[in-house]
Amino acid sequence: MVCSTTGEHVVSLGEPSETTPLVQEAQEIVHVVGSAPEYAIPLLQEIQRRHRYLPQDLVEAVSRESQIPLSTLYGVATFYSQFRFKPQGTYLIRVCQGTACHVAGAELAAAVIRQELGIQEGETTPDQRFSLESVACLGCCSLAPVLMIGETIYAKLSIAKIKGILKEYHGSASAKEPSHVGS
Repeated sequence: MVCSTTGEHVVSLGEPSETTPLVQEAQEIVHVVGSAPEYAIPLLQEIQRRHRYLPQDLVEAVSRESQIPLSTLYGVATFYSQFRFKPQGTYLIRVCQGTACHVAGAELAAAVIRQELGIQEGETTPDQRFSLESVACLGCCSLAPVLMIGETIYAKLSIAKIKGILKEYHGSASAKEPSHVGS
């Protein structure tokens, strides 16, 4: 242990060769991505890719390993809406609220999802299976209304179609994605 004395007090500066799983993961992330300040976004993206959100202890460990100030990492993470500070569900449901989708019934689609899952926008189901968010546009205006789960787009939504989509995702407990492709 490295110590420093200040007057009468001994201040511990921690173990220099700490190798906890957290530190090992932070070292791995920094090794794969890089440690220069311009890597702040890719570092945060890698943390979130692994955990589906930014765990505070891992962000702090990456800050120490990369020597990028914690304030810089949090400044970037709070500026960009892609970063989350709470665990996200396995399936992120994005409901398009663009003009075409709005006119075609996006609010009804969002209401059905909220009712079926028992969550509001920005929330995650208690089983950590689904998270719900609204987005400005998914770029599928001719297919309105649309939603996106993971990387799959579901188009021309109706109440019955939404319920069927959610039922299939509920039924795919062991699968990473349901068996069908979006339509």
